[in-house]
Parts: sequence; C-alpha cells; structure tokens
Amino acid sequence: MRSITHAVARAAATAAFVISAISAQSAPRPITHEDVWTLRRLGAPAIDRQGRFAILPVTEPSYAKDGTKTDLWWVPLDGSKAVRRLTSASASESSPAISPDGRLVAFTTKRDDDSASQIYLLPLDGPGEARRLTEIPTGASGPVWSPDGRALAFTSKLYPNVDATDEAQKAEADRRKKDEVKVSAYDAFPIRNWDHWRDDRKTHPFVLTLTAGGELDGAPRALLAGADITTGDGYRGSGSPTWTPDGRALIYGIVTNGNEGARATTPTHLYRVPAAGGEARRITPDGASWSMPKFSADGKTLYVRRTLESEYVYNLPHLVKAVWSDREMLEFRAVAADLDRPVNAAAPIAGTNEVVAVVTDAARHQIVVLSEDGVARPTDENGRGTQSGFVAAQTAPIGVSVYEDSGGAAELVATDLASGRTTTLTAFNDGRLDGVHLQPFDEFWFDSSKGRKIHCWVALPPGMQEGERYPMLMWMHGGPHSSSMDKGHVRWDMRLLAAPGYIVVAPDYTGSVGYGEAFARAIQGDPLATPCQEIVEAADAALARYPAADPNRLAALGASYGGHMANWMQAKHGDRFRCLVGHAGLASLEGQWGTSDAIHHRERNLGGPPWAGNDTWQTQSPHTYAARFATPMLLTIGEKDYRVPLNQTLHMWSMLQRQKVPSRLLVYHAANHWIMRGPDARHFWGEVHKWLDRWLRP
Repeated sequence: MRSITHAVARAAATAAFVISAISAQSAPRPITHEDVWTLRRLGAPAIDRQGRFAILPVTEPSYAKDGTKTDLWWVPLDGSKAVRRLTSASASESSPAISPDGRLVAFTTKRDDDSASQIYLLPLDGPGEARRLTEIPTGASGPVWSPDGRALAFTSKLYPNVDATDEAQKAEADRRKKDEVKVSAYDAFPIRNWDHWRDDRKTHPFVLTLTAGGELDGAPRALLAGADITTGDGYRGSGSPTWTPDGRALIYGIVTNGNEGARATTPTHLYRVPAAGGEARRITPDGASWSMPKFSADGKTLYVRRTLESEYVYNLPHLVKAVWSDREMLEFRAVAADLDRPVNAAAPIAGTNEVVAVVTDAARHQIVVLSEDGVARPTDENGRGTQSGFVAAQTAPIGVSVYEDSGGAAELVATDLASGRTTTLTAFNDGRLDGVHLQPFDEFWFDSSKGRKIHCWVALPPGMQEGERYPMLMWMHGGPHSSSMDKGHVRWDMRLLAAPGYIVVAPDYTGSVGYGEAFARAIQGDPLATPCQEIVEAADAALARYPAADPNRLAALGASYGGHMANWMQAKHGDRFRCLVGHAGLASLEGQWGTSDAIHHRERNLGGPPWAGNDTWQTQSPHTYAARFATPMLLTIGEKDYRVPLNQTLHMWSMLQRQKVPSRLLVYHAANHWIMRGPDARHFWGEVHKWLDRWLRP
C-alpha cells in the first residue's frame, strides 16, 4: 500500500508556492451552508448481474419541512450519462435490488396508507407503476433476490411471544398503542440505541415467493419465528440476508449474546437458514465477528469479512474465504493476509480468481485487486477521494461506487476491474458548485514526539493573499477509529470551516485507521492525552509550513470523539487556543461509560471498570481539571443523543459556568448524535462561524 515516503513526495508544495498560485487566480466565492446542504446525495447503488446498468437512490435535500425527497434513478454503465428517474412519488425510496434477469427492481418505501415501510416492485422493461408486495404491520426492509428470481428475502421486526402472522402482530401493535401505561421495562443491557429507547421486537429474516408473472405467491414467511435461537434475550438479527447459490437457504448474521453488551463483546456469527423453514445452523467459528458474505459467480467460494477478537478494542477487518459447503462449519483462510488496511467492501471479480476490495489508506479510499498470491494492487496508485457503496457485477469485471473528493461533489463512477479505468456515470451535481472556491485539500506529514508519522489534510481559505495572516483551526475527527477523509461532508465540511478566511488543519492522530493496525491500536489505555498532544504538535508543524497562519489566532473544534478532545484541550492545552468548539463531547470518562448505549469497549480500553483501580479513569478525564478551564468555548448537543448523552454536555457547561469561562450552550431538541435537520444545521453553522469570528477577529 501507499508508503509514507511516497505520500510525502506527493504532498503539496511549500506554502509560498500555494499562496502565489492562489493569488494569481481570480478569487471565486466562498462555499456556503446552502451549497453544502443542497448538493444531491447519492445512496448505495445496485448493479445488474451482467454489468449493464445501475440503480441508486438520490436525495434532493431541502430546508423546508417535508421538502427533502429521495427517488430511484436508472444509470447506464456505457458512460453516456443518459440517466432517467424511475420513481417520483412523494415518499422516499431506498434499498434497490435488481432481479437476476434485469427486468424488475424491488425497493423499500412507505406510501399512501402504509403503516410502515413495505417492499414494492417496479418493472424496468416497459411502462408500469410500482406495486406493493408486502403488507407487514411491523414493516419490511432490505429486499434481496434469489438466484432464480422467483423469491425475495428481506427483514422485519416482530413482537416476541406473538404469532408471526400479520393479524397477530397488528393486534399486538394496536394493544400496545392503546395501553394507558407508557413504560419501558428492561432486564438486560442495552436499553437505548443511538436516538431511541429499545423495545422487545426482534429482527427476523423473511422470504416471499413470486409466480412466473411476478405476482405474490402466498404470504411471506418468517423463517426463524418460534426458533429456539430467537427466544433468548441475547438474540439480535444483523444486516440483510444473502442467498446461497442454490437458492435453498439464506446466510444471515446473528448475535446470540446481545444482552451481555455491558460486560462482554457481542460478535456476529453467520448462520445458514433454510428458505423453506427449519433450524438455523452456524457456519463461522468462534474468535471473531463476521460480516459481508459474498459468493463467487460459480458458487464454490464464500468470501467474508472477519474481525478477529483480541484484548484490543480495535482489530483490523480482513477478507477471508472458504470452500462453500452446505453441511458443516467452514474453514476460512485469509485473502491478502499481509494487507494492513481495513477492508470496507469486497466482491469477487467475474471470470478470475481475484477479488476487488475498497480499503482505507492514508485518509483515502483505494480500490485494490487482491490476487491469489496475496498481492494488493491499487487500481489507481495516485488515487484521491473516497469510494462508498461499492458493488460489482456478477458476470462482468465491472464495479460501481459513489466517488467524491475535496475538489468536487459526489457522482456515481464505474471501474473497469481489468484495466483500472474509471468512468464518471452521472452529473447529478454538475453546475451546483459553479463559482465556488473548491481547491482540493493540501496535505503533509510530520513526525510526532512519539516517533509516529502523522498525516494532515489542510483546507486553505478562498482568496488567500500573499502577505496576509489567517487564523488557523485544528479540526479533530470523531471515532476515534476513523479518519479525516479527502472529501466534503454534510455535517462537518472543512471547506465550509475555511470559508470565512481560516486555514483548517485535520490531523489523523494516533487511533486513526488507514495507517496500519498497530497505529490504530496505540490509543489503547491512552484515550485522550496522546491524540490531543499530536493535535498540538500538528498545529506547530502547520505553523512552520504555512507562514500565512497566525500563531496567535488558533482554535480547535471537533464532534463526537473530536468533542471529547475539545474538552480535553480545555483541560490541558487551553492556553494554546483563543477558543474551542465541542459537539457531543464527554466531560467525564466514568460518566460517559455509565450512561452511553455502548460501554464495554470503553472498559476494555482502560483494562477494567472504573472501580478496578486504573487511575486513567480520572487522570484522562476532562472534569478532573475543571479548575484550569479558562478558554472560551461553544458547546452543542442533540437532546436525543444516547451515544454521548446530553448530561455529559451539561456537565461540561456547568463546569465552564462555575469557572466564569465565556461559554455558550446550544441544545438541539430534535437532534440525535448528529444535527441533521436542515434548519438546525444551518443555524448550527451560523453559530459556529459567529463564535469563531468573535474570538479570532484580528
């Protein structure tokens, strides 16, 4: 994969060169929140079996209530960009699935009198309206075609201890709705997830069969209804089902100890579930979590993503394969075992013994070909940007994905997996950023005080003038096991941060992914101190590289884990910054451990629970240093955030107010972990820019 030396050689030129190059151009206008928010957003595509066309959901965002809509679009893969809209109903569509013969697309939507999302079917070979296939009271999602095109698998959540029939499930839903007592009762962890309180419904795989004419043939069947494996508190259905090559069974992800999430890992195992009903049989061994099953075109090989369990919180996901057998637990072996980068998506390449994968590498997504001899060959050695939603055709060496980089907006692209040639297929965002400053990010590396190579993206301000000084913002990404990628972002766009005239630096500190497993694991037992020290060192490295950056006007900001670090900056490095901005950050390591919807990994990170004697629970907790708080700080939070619950932000706010630190608190009552309503997001960005201007003004 990309070497550090190669990356340094490809880094942008010196600051003087950058400034003079920009000065010579006419200055385009800065990007605005409206520019970012109203860009069309491309969802995960589906590709037909023969690699002739793709179908994908495209969202047209709006600030108006109920103004945002998502429709399905048909995209030919010949590069003609002759796309056409398939749906135009007021309801949004998602999860397109193309039939094996390419004549039909199944998808999920909630229309008209639907009480919940249902599966609909639309012909592609002529005129016709989409028609509803399911009427399941608890909803239906994620349709997947059988190999012969005569059946669809999907999932739905069922009430326990009630017959799986539509009538019984609807009666139970109605009974609960009318019950005057509104209470949630729990006997096991977790009780919340992301932005909602958990109920006792359980996700089940379903199958419906179709006639030769595409009509529903009998009622959909809940394959695991009443099965022993689903009756315990620990059962969790996971992801969409995958058909076996003979169409006789599904491969389905199941967690059996989900109720132990407060004290143990909860791995997902793959099970073979007979499509006609019967006992689910596990096919993956212990010691790992398993996902993304894919069969080779000849049906003889099963590829799976495996994440081994260890004493570490972070374990690199690898691609493995096994000879497919219908009768026994499989033996898997690694594909490209030496690939020290996380696999995000993978698929066999038609007509070969090779596999294509999308991996995170040096804050980019690379499409790589994994050969039988274990070599990972990038399709574009100098590639930038990100690839999402990658899928490959089953009988042709072609794949499609949504591509985006910092110099543009998202579009669907096709990659010829034999030659590596990439073709842009759509123009959904053409013209939408005309006249906007969109210089691709600069980048550099530096050596940290611990001897680690740290990568940084840099967004430069529009109209940058030689001889002027600019405030510098240190952007801290979330995770921590993620990266600041080479792209815009609807929630936190570095280009939008830079728009008022700021230099924005985004370091991938220790714990980030795309730099090897050891680098990501090095944060274990050191949750905040070293990453924040590296942010400060990145600021020093950037100041040395960019003479235009004003060392007396620095700020730091981040969200989620980046919000944790903003609070730690307040605790330990506040004197370096004029102001701070933190969204959804923890104030107390122990408080976050005790109230979040996901806690066991925090305990493992510090080697035991807060009462086990590890003083890091206190020494690396922002609240311990409240007496030192002095840097002006903007705090924001969504009231429905259960990942970093509201009280963590209120705790931080109380400490700032107690210490008479200039501070401002924004609570978005309709938001969860992210601020994703248009009016709220626009208000948030206005507040962030006003706060930065207040403290960074010359």
